[in-house]
Amino acid sequence: MPITKQTVAKQLVAYLQHELSLRALVDWAERAMMDGEFDNENPAVISEVVARLGLADVRAFGLAWEDCEELLRKLGYTARVEVSAA
Repeated sequence: MPITKQTVAKQLVAYLQHELSLRALVDWAERAMMDGEFDNENPAVISEVVARLGLADVRAFGLAWEDCEELLRKLGYTARVEVSAA
């Protein structure tokens, strides 16, 4: 099954919501790059974002909030923060 923008966004959101560890996100991205089966709609954008996620565990690249916002924007999404009392 091809990897879509929605698939990538779902993985990134799972990471931001602490449902997926950084290591798991990077592993997923590395596998996705090796499989290389990206959706025909915007494959360049999808592969660019997935490649960036695959490098998130490298100190020089990391994955800051601003990076996540930008990656989601490239995928056609807007990030919002919601804060609630614990």
